[in-house]
Amino acid sequence: MAEHKHGEMNIEVQEKTFEGFVTFTIRSVMVIIGILLFMALVNS
Repeated sequence: MAEHKHGEMNIEVQEKTFEGFVTFTIRSVMVIIGILLFMALVNS
C-alpha cells in the first residue's frame, strides 16, 4: 500500500463540482426571492 502524501491528489473535478453547486444554489435562491417578491406585489 502506498503512503499518503498530503497535497498530491488531483481535486480539479471536485472543485468544479463544488463551484457548480454553489452557482446553482445562488441562482435558485435568487429565483425563489424573485417569486416571493412577485407574490407579495400581486397580493397587495
